[in-house]
Amino acid sequence: MSASPSIRVLHVLDSLAPGGLENGVVNVAQRLHGQGFDIHAACLRFRGDFAERMPEPDHVVVLGKTTGFSLKAVRALRRHMIQTGAEVLHSHNLGTLIYAICATMGGLTHPIVHGEHGQVQKQDLTPKRLAQRRWLFRLCHRVHVVSSSVKENLYELGLDPQRKIVATPNGVDSERFSPPSDPAAAKVALGFPADALVIGIVGRLVALKRHELLFQAFADLAPRFPKLRLLVVGDGGAEREQLIAAMQAHPQADRLLWAGHQNDLPRFYQAMDLLAAPSEIEGLSNAVLEGMACGVPVLAHSACGNAEVITHDQDGYLADIVDAPTLTKILERLITDQASLTRCGTAARQTVLKHWSMEAMAECYRRLYREAAVRSK
Repeated sequence: MSASPSIRVLHVLDSLAPGGLENGVVNVAQRLHGQGFDIHAACLRFRGDFAERMPEPDHVVVLGKTTGFSLKAVRALRRHMIQTGAEVLHSHNLGTLIYAICATMGGLTHPIVHGEHGQVQKQDLTPKRLAQRRWLFRLCHRVHVVSSSVKENLYELGLDPQRKIVATPNGVDSERFSPPSDPAAAKVALGFPADALVIGIVGRLVALKRHELLFQAFADLAPRFPKLRLLVVGDGGAEREQLIAAMQAHPQADRLLWAGHQNDLPRFYQAMDLLAAPSEIEGLSNAVLEGMACGVPVLAHSACGNAEVITHDQDGYLADIVDAPTLTKILERLITDQASLTRCGTAARQTVLKHWSMEAMAECYRRLYREAAVRSK
């Protein structure tokens, strides 16, 4: 008996530049490609470094979108859909959904699985923007979000009248992301003292990640805690130049390491004693799951989807981080309680192993794609 044909899925993204959304796409593609699925990607603007992590980099194309709405990119996407024989389109966030909708004639020629990767941001809460999402969502086969809190947020905004939204939580590769065999050596490898107390933050250099709150808290704490160090991992984003300048001018710049973008993330998590995630808006942070898998306790802002992962003071810490003084007080309490950090770090790893596996995430997408492919026949 011949094997069943693979379901061909075409991701539509702005790019495959490093980021949480893009990392999730790559992780799912690596799990599914060749296992009943044939995964392709179309980037609207440019390719991005993560294209090389896709299971078949040659399956990634660039559509040549220019500033503003690009009819050229719509036509290019339509042609590529036909050339590849795509059965399902998977768009990511509102911008790419517009192109997917146009290229599929409102979802009539190809079913669209659409992903919303965070809560609706402030600039998108206008009646016009909400009506746009509401109308476009109706044309999708399914809309998936990365946490139940994001699903509830969209429901409260009236964006799920047809009950099309489903939660597909992120997962983490717990074999790749694992605790260090020698924590002191992990710190020394990055240039820190072996006995350093390292707070880290991982993410793009954008305002919603709230790096500057952490910079201010570090400036307050460092003079009183000589072993304290700050590790900043990530690059890109609208506030890149501003945040780099802030790090260079920081009063404790000699104790702050900006590592930029890193492909080998585990060794950076393994050097941390605490991961800070003060993001104002977050769906379900990949960095939080990766840090927890490495046995690093996480301090996260309680208003985000991270509250679905972390149980406060058991496997991490949740707090209403409203400003830098609040963050300073919380960090001071945590870094002076090494026993709590150790206990929560150990429990964090177990939480990930039990509830947030990569395979569980991949299975969610298998179901979505199969359901959509049946509809396309």
